[in-house]
Amino acid sequence: MDDTNREAVVELLGALAYGELTAFERLAADSALAPTLTDKAQLAGMAVAEFHHYERSVERLAKMGVDADEAMAPFVDALDEFHEMTAPSDWYEGLIKAYVGDGLAADFYREVATVLDPDTRDFVLDVLADTGHSSFAVDRVRAAIEADPAIAGRLALWARRLVGEALTQAQKVAVRRDALANLIVESGDLAEIGRMLARITDRHSERMAALGLSG
Repeated sequence: MDDTNREAVVELLGALAYGELTAFERLAADSALAPTLTDKAQLAGMAVAEFHHYERSVERLAKMGVDADEAMAPFVDALDEFHEMTAPSDWYEGLIKAYVGDGLAADFYREVATVLDPDTRDFVLDVLADTGHSSFAVDRVRAAIEADPAIAGRLALWARRLVGEALTQAQKVAVRRDALANLIVESGDLAEIGRMLARITDRHSERMAALGLSG
């Protein structure tokens, strides 16, 4: 692995690790909004899965001889600001944030991983594999909309706000951390980058449809 690729991998793993750590903290806190003990336990299970992903990312960085705190540090402000701007006001907003927001981030990491070395790509894809919790969020939100169709509009607006805030913070990070961005640009022409963004958008639309919401 040359120096450019190594720096890009460190940036990707640093962003991934801090993303998983904050996801754990958020899901653990959001479990307090759960209407039943079963729902609380389900969200706690999602939080535990995120923490395990964080641990694996930190271990990977350690094997590269990289301090995890230093690798994560450049992404702290952007991710913290994202979570501050998108704190859910109720149980269903929390579920949508876990499903739509985290799904969008995971899609981006998967796309970026394809331009890195095969070993890193396989690691990222494995860490981001669906733990089976997505169906829980979909079932709960669809049931809520079926019981009260009036909430669909509010939740759709919330999902669009999540996407907007995520893109804003991603742009801020890209300005400051260019190793990974440069690698993506150099790996293909602008048309391919456009197709990558289109794939991410398509998967977001699929998630919204699964929830019974318009994108």
